[in-house]
Amino acid sequence: MRDLLITGAALADGTTGDVGVRDGVFVAAGDVRDPERIDADGLLVLPGLVDPHTHLREPGREETETVATGTAAAARGGFTAVHAMANLDPVTDTAEAAEYLAALAARTASAEVVVVGSVTKGLGGEQLSEMGLMHASAAGVRMFSDDGRCVMDPLVMRRALTYAKTFDAVIAQHAQDTRLAGTGACCHESEISGRLGLPGWPAQAESTIIARDVELAELAGGRLHVCHVSTAEGVEVIRWAKRRGIAVTAEVTPHHLYLGTREVEGYDTTFKVNPPLRTDEHIEAVRGALADGTIDMVGTDHAPHAREDKDHPFDIALPGMIGLEQALGVVVETMVDTGRLDWPTLVERMSFAPARLTRSATQGRPIAAGEPANLVLVDASARSVVDRDASASKSRNNPYHGRDLPDPVVATVWAGRVTHRR
Repeated sequence: MRDLLITGAALADGTTGDVGVRDGVFVAAGDVRDPERIDADGLLVLPGLVDPHTHLREPGREETETVATGTAAAARGGFTAVHAMANLDPVTDTAEAAEYLAALAARTASAEVVVVGSVTKGLGGEQLSEMGLMHASAAGVRMFSDDGRCVMDPLVMRRALTYAKTFDAVIAQHAQDTRLAGTGACCHESEISGRLGLPGWPAQAESTIIARDVELAELAGGRLHVCHVSTAEGVEVIRWAKRRGIAVTAEVTPHHLYLGTREVEGYDTTFKVNPPLRTDEHIEAVRGALADGTIDMVGTDHAPHAREDKDHPFDIALPGMIGLEQALGVVVETMVDTGRLDWPTLVERMSFAPARLTRSATQGRPIAAGEPANLVLVDASARSVVDRDASASKSRNNPYHGRDLPDPVVATVWAGRVTHRR
């Protein structure tokens, strides 16, 4: 691997200097030999971004995404690690399945792939998966989630939190009470769902599950992570739980920071997502919670789908959006350019905090000599119009298509290797 020298870059704290990379770690600029050079004058150099919530679709739905294409999209978005959700075919619910995905990633990925195991066998919600064996396997699984489905049985959830505690793993919950918001619910329950004639998804279907689960986390002494928080009510439950000292973390997606219920007016299934897009009140609540740290991190919930899976009436089309490539730009637009986050805090929310979720030793580290060389070079002033057909992803269900957004990622370096360069 050739040495790398990045000259004239500014760190998030405003200091400037040259950054050297040798053998996959940061070194003093004077220690590199015959390096590949990147002129970073006027750019920010940040630790590589970490996504706690990605759907890579391989194995099982390779026509929509693969590890190779999904991580290429991640690299374009400035990510050096992604957490690969377990809702694959077969489900990642055994040590063998976890090791298969880890080995596949070692051969084909352009970012570190952190394997997420399922909480229950086959995502069925009844029997715990081989959590201990997955953790002890070569994949070293440290997060478990049935994302896409809620673990509805409180006894199963309590057992999962208790079991995971024995090896310091985290349970990540898709908070959706299916008795309040069933599988057909697809629009935020409000005036708009009634007017459009779409099944409603009330905010309380999220917040009541969060409330139950933080109580169970306290009872079990385990670690809970709440996926894609989208409601003001959910934010308030998490805020209460943190004041109480319960071990809970939470994420918000870029699309819940930026897009709202108005997008579904035309029944465009690109904007069908689970949980659904919310009203301005909820958008403001999750932005405020990300700013004050109640919500710890940003998770893309990158969910590729084939055109035929979206080409249906709104209520039966599959939910989900892709978002790895525009995630940083959306956070800059909604949080940095509005003064709600500075760059050091953005690094905390998009690199350090998600890396801590699974106790990573290689990600979410400072840019300093001896640390793993994971970074993203950022042009804070760059903008462009999003073109879904220019994506590295196999899928085109991009909700930002045609929008003028920040386009900050100039280059990404993972483990000392340039994985994207504009």
